[in-house]
Amino acid sequence: MTQNSPDFWNQAAKEFQQSMTDGWTKALDSFKTMDLSAAGAGLPSMPGLPSKAPEIHFSPEKLQELQQQYSKEAMGLFAEGFKAPKVTGDRRFADASWNENPMAAYAAAVYLLNSRTLMGLAEAVDADEKTRNRIRFAVEQWVAAAAPSNFLAFNAEAQKKAIETKGESIAKGVKNLVHDIRQGHVSMTDESLFEVGKNVATTEGAVVFESELFQLIEYKPLTAKVYEKPFLLVPPCINKFYILDLQPENSVNRYAVAEGHRTFVVSWRNPDASLGHKTWDNYIEDAVIKAISVTQEITGAPTINALGFCVGGTMLSTALAVLAARGEKPVSSATLLTTLLDFTDTGILDVFIDESFVKYREAELGKGGLMKGGDLASTFSFLRPNDLVWNYVVGNYLKGETPPPFDLLYWNSDSTNLPGPFYAWYLRNTYLENNLIKPGKVTVCGQKIDMNKVDIPFYIYGSREDHIVPIGGSYASTQVLPGKKRFVMGASGHIAGVINPPAKNKRSHWIRADGKLPKTAEAWIEGAQEHAGSWWTDWSTWLKGHAGKQIAAPKTYGKGKYKALMAAPGSYVKAKA
Repeated sequence: MTQNSPDFWNQAAKEFQQSMTDGWTKALDSFKTMDLSAAGAGLPSMPGLPSKAPEIHFSPEKLQELQQQYSKEAMGLFAEGFKAPKVTGDRRFADASWNENPMAAYAAAVYLLNSRTLMGLAEAVDADEKTRNRIRFAVEQWVAAAAPSNFLAFNAEAQKKAIETKGESIAKGVKNLVHDIRQGHVSMTDESLFEVGKNVATTEGAVVFESELFQLIEYKPLTAKVYEKPFLLVPPCINKFYILDLQPENSVNRYAVAEGHRTFVVSWRNPDASLGHKTWDNYIEDAVIKAISVTQEITGAPTINALGFCVGGTMLSTALAVLAARGEKPVSSATLLTTLLDFTDTGILDVFIDESFVKYREAELGKGGLMKGGDLASTFSFLRPNDLVWNYVVGNYLKGETPPPFDLLYWNSDSTNLPGPFYAWYLRNTYLENNLIKPGKVTVCGQKIDMNKVDIPFYIYGSREDHIVPIGGSYASTQVLPGKKRFVMGASGHIAGVINPPAKNKRSHWIRADGKLPKTAEAWIEGAQEHAGSWWTDWSTWLKGHAGKQIAAPKTYGKGKYKALMAAPGSYVKAKA
């Protein structure tokens, strides 16, 4: 038979079909025994994932449907031979060079087919939801890591660039790789172009208080008059505060100042070994509650307004519950941004959490030590592996590119450590046992806390596409807190949804005109109306309604024993993990 005869192709098709059948059987066997741990995929350690998949059984109906679909698509590819099937719908293969190179196009098409099939197998597993989510997450890591775009031998775009630059792109890629190995993380932006206090965290102010855990920054007023109730921001201690003060045009802090609020912010110290023994109680009593009282003392205000972002919101709410248990009510209204109080819906992070994982962390860090910021950053990056890991591996190393300057990604790379006991307590009492919403279940700072006692107005914001605090999780706070509440949903994710200044006129936000807060986020969304642009203006109107009358702006920083110690952004924010 010759290659041009019908018999040749008929025989080839039969052999291909048999090989598909054999391959499918082997794939199922391999899937059932494959190492689904992070190490098995060549990724950083991610305790909490199973070392191997448990006994896996598939839904027969889903399996049959998946096999038929796979066979149909695979035969379609075979029928095309090496005619360069068009690869569309995946930005990893969007460059024209992939479709110009038949081998590259075929490799990409086969990879995408196999990826869909592997993810389909993960969906077809007959198991409880947590097991299925873990298998899905682990397979996603494998699939992302195995993309032909990640390897110079298969990446047509990188090969083309190497030829066009006469190898210069490869030389730059090696230089970038060496640089990133030395700095300890993959560069997401050109970090040399940013400096804290110079072109990020530049809102004018001064440090007016310092303890071993935090510095308190007071900002210079931008208006002749300010509202009588000062405004305190509590950012997450898992990150640095300047996510709220990146550039003047997208700074939450500066926006609050410009709107007439006498504004203070907590700048967390980046813990070193000397703080490795600090607990959740220490951070609530000696940091959040202390920041509230210092803000009151400096301003002379009986009550203040406060904001907590992410973990900062969880900490602020815990502090308010402690104060309520003591019969104190120094905060008259609070804003929660992408915050979890009810940890029923924690999204993808749930794959890491179970009793064995928490016990492991408690044994490792519960009595002292540091949870390294780099480890936390790696884990969060691998929640979106294609966007936050492999995208930069390809750009930096295979194509020799310098990532463009981006203030948010510079902040994202500026990681912070956490004290081990603080971290261990947080894992068990929030993600694992969801104790904060159980009245009297946990004792914090000597008080049995009850969120039902935090009876103040709350502005609660959630981002629609948030993968760290799912919209259902942020909305759940409306069912926990007893006071008057306003819930607003913004477009985009955990950070981009929050940092959305009005002047940019980007994205949308949703509000319910009737103010109703049904039991679920889904029910709330059904009755919500979309509004163009930032949610900041709605929040500003709400906050002003709780800020009291206007008084003359102060001429100096601090008051009495609280003097200006140094210019903002202070020294703590500049310490590297």
